[in-house]
Amino acid sequence: MTPAGECRQVQGIVPHGQPTRRPAPPPRTGVLRAHGPQPVHSALICVALPALAISGEHGQMTGQGLDGFYRGGRRLLARCLVRVGGSEPLPVQGRLLAADRARFVGTVRTAADSGPDPAVTVERLRMAEGVERIVLRSTAVRPLSLRVEVSLGTDLAELGAAAAGLTGAEVPAAVHGSGLRWSVPGSQSAVMADPPPDDTLASAGLLCWDVDVAPGGSRSIELRVLAEQHGAMRSPEASASWGRTGAACWGDAQADGDDPRAGILLAAALDDLRALLVRDPAYPGDAHLAAGVPWRCGLAPAEGLWAARMTLPLGVRLAAGTLRALARTQLPGPGPDGGRIPGALRHAGAHLPPGCTGIEATLLFPVVLAEARRWGLPDRETEALLPAAERCLGWLRTAVGDDGYLADPLPRGPYRCEVQAHAHRAALLGAELLEAYGRPGAESWRSWAAGLRRRFREDFWVEDRGGGRPAAALTPQGRRIPHLGSAAAHLLDTGLLGAGVHAPGLLDKVQTEQLARLLGGPALDSGWGLRSLGAKEPGHNPFGHRSGAVRVHETAVAVSGLAAAGYEREAGALLRGVVDAADAFGHRLPEMYAGEQRTSGSMPLPHPAACRPAAVAAAGAVQLLTALAGVRPDVPAGSVAVRPLQTAPLGALRFTGLRIAEQPFAVRISRMGLGMVEEAPDGLQLGV
Repeated sequence: MTPAGECRQVQGIVPHGQPTRRPAPPPRTGVLRAHGPQPVHSALICVALPALAISGEHGQMTGQGLDGFYRGGRRLLARCLVRVGGSEPLPVQGRLLAADRARFVGTVRTAADSGPDPAVTVERLRMAEGVERIVLRSTAVRPLSLRVEVSLGTDLAELGAAAAGLTGAEVPAAVHGSGLRWSVPGSQSAVMADPPPDDTLASAGLLCWDVDVAPGGSRSIELRVLAEQHGAMRSPEASASWGRTGAACWGDAQADGDDPRAGILLAAALDDLRALLVRDPAYPGDAHLAAGVPWRCGLAPAEGLWAARMTLPLGVRLAAGTLRALARTQLPGPGPDGGRIPGALRHAGAHLPPGCTGIEATLLFPVVLAEARRWGLPDRETEALLPAAERCLGWLRTAVGDDGYLADPLPRGPYRCEVQAHAHRAALLGAELLEAYGRPGAESWRSWAAGLRRRFREDFWVEDRGGGRPAAALTPQGRRIPHLGSAAAHLLDTGLLGAGVHAPGLLDKVQTEQLARLLGGPALDSGWGLRSLGAKEPGHNPFGHRSGAVRVHETAVAVSGLAAAGYEREAGALLRGVVDAADAFGHRLPEMYAGEQRTSGSMPLPHPAACRPAAVAAAGAVQLLTALAGVRPDVPAGSVAVRPLQTAPLGALRFTGLRIAEQPFAVRISRMGLGMVEEAPDGLQLGV
């Protein structure tokens, strides 16, 4: 199990203490040492992929753990320790200014300080792409002469090795221009300083300045981390500016209303999404989201599609780019794997074997394409992707067993509850796509989906004295695996059809009502969001990412599904729980956090290995908030319906900068839960 859920070679988590005030530099000799995956819950991470900068909130890059500047998966600088006047600054505050920028402030006591008030502050402004500006400010009544020392070093390790706790020997430094350089076969990096240092000690990795600071004055030093590119050293792209570079796939959406946290959470989510946005150099027009930092800085097929789907209210460009990128990975036919999108196995907790993310992605592909068309993806782009969607449906037809269920993983299963929901939704939304473009097979898929509903309602329902529950899975022998978890929320996520109508679900009305009651009950609702496994289930672990932790995007799935089915009380409680939890995380939601029960005065516990930022968490925040408005467009039919939650869980709320057919859309929700469209594309007929 990796921290983000993909099954790879990294195993386990090790305890991690608080950083010491004067961390020792890493040894200069030795072999790789395995310490296990490195905790990141207390790390402050700046992101502008493919660049990262990681340290603790104190700002010092210690050379230990994951600390350092990275570019393209390579640690260019691991240690950046600042000392002023012979001591490290006392940390006062470290915080993100934006997803790609951070500010650290510390104080330094000098001989001029006669009382308890320090006269010198040290500010570090850091950019993910490799710029660090150190600013000394003095309020002393007389001039100060201060010795500034910056200790630098790196192992030029790959991010994966650093994440696994495999630390190696530090690479010897050499003097290079106004700084230092490190080089190993195939990789090199350098740090350049402005102004140039007064002294450079390559053997110690040390740059030194003698700085005079006037009363009320300041002095600054700028460090630039350079990477090798095509045999030459390249400076950071943003070294001349502290602004973000590159364009996002959406406009400037905003939220404001009675609860100011809605606007703050939406802004933070968009900031994280922009930081995770990457483009394939071979197809620069196609953007998609990296799964999360620091563990998975590439495209994870299922999570990429989930994030694209959840952000459709911001526009369709991300969905289009993600779909095209994944269509290029689709396995060729005509064998049993033909049409499937490849993906890794994912740990599924104590009760089930690992599931296949490729199966989930294959079933999501036609769904995202169909819903993107409803939100305004042009016909020419939809038609270009339709063959890939047909191949996904073709794979589904061949993969379904004789009993009509889809095993995950193939061929022996089990038959997971949520996989049947994904397959059912793919069949119904895929049928709409086929029918819209005159392709054969639509009625056949609707008939198959109807048969699946009949079988599922009988085979997957576990009767008990509490009113029953959906089984988590069936074994190939037909035995029900009855444990209750957040995966059941996918039964309520049926997908958007024409005229703002949601597709039918696998459960009947009575079963749906019982599931809503369970999702809103204390076993699953932690008070901070939806637990991935019920608190009373065997094997429950509040930190288990599939066995009890709160996963933001599955809570978002539950909220939108409950709202669409009319269970607003349960939807509102889950939504408020995540909004409350976001306060504890500076509104940058991690992909998951501990599912401990909320009590008076408590705070949600961070998971020590959760990605943060994470694409599905940021996109989940978008879906959680926009679910309050209940916008249901049907651009091909020229209509849009607005069905807000009448309970208005966050009070009056207004969204601006949403997009339908890539045109601005704004909607206001009153405290009475009434919706009013303030701006919409020309030609759309409005409905409620």
